[in-house]
Amino acid sequence: MCALVAATLCSPAFASGTQTMSNSGRLLRVIERLAARQPVRIIAFGSSSTEGIGASSPAATYPSRLQDALTAAWPSRHPVVVLNRGVGGEDADDMALRLPSVIAEHPDLIIWQTGSNDPLRGVPLDRFEQETTAGIEAIRTAHIDVMLLEPQLCRELDNKPVSVEYRDALRAIGEATDVTVIRRYDLMRSWLADGVLTPAQMLSPDGLHMADGGYAKLADAIAEDIMRGTEPPPRIAMDAQLHH
Repeated sequence: MCALVAATLCSPAFASGTQTMSNSGRLLRVIERLAARQPVRIIAFGSSSTEGIGASSPAATYPSRLQDALTAAWPSRHPVVVLNRGVGGEDADDMALRLPSVIAEHPDLIIWQTGSNDPLRGVPLDRFEQETTAGIEAIRTAHIDVMLLEPQLCRELDNKPVSVEYRDALRAIGEATDVTVIRRYDLMRSWLADGVLTPAQMLSPDGLHMADGGYAKLADAIAEDIMRGTEPPPRIAMDAQLHH
């Protein structure tokens, strides 16, 4: 996997560091549910960013805001629920132990936020890669869609130079497995550069966790990625237009 990471980092997709997604993986299970006009169940799985540390209330966490965004975007015949299964402080080892119970809930999509605590706790990079790749395989074997959410832009991680290796490894895993990686670091950097959010709106005072403004923008970005992952392929969309 380390060779895979090195090869991916040399590719044009990583040259500028400005993309917000690593690929456009299709969410086939969600597409099936939408086509059948069945409810869509999503589990937000991860650590404190998913739990919502730094948010002013449970309603201000990204999973809660994501449910609101998708409910507004999809017709009423497609009810959606987003369950928050975030546990603050967890690293890849902890999540590998907890993932089976999340899979056992039989969601249609798991959004897996990972890679923030691992460099802070000294989880070996190769073990992080192995556990993440194995987790993706387990999720897909259960016929569940998966997306990855990378670490945040924050002072504490920036002060840990090795943290970039975990972020880049996650992007490389996404490329290798055709799993969408939500590039949170790049998103947050662009929000600051474009004046969309101030640092105080985006991050909580602890210098690690997001605040309400950051969680709201993150939920909107993830909703857009989910919508993109459930769009019909260009040829099918064109054929549909021709038959109208």
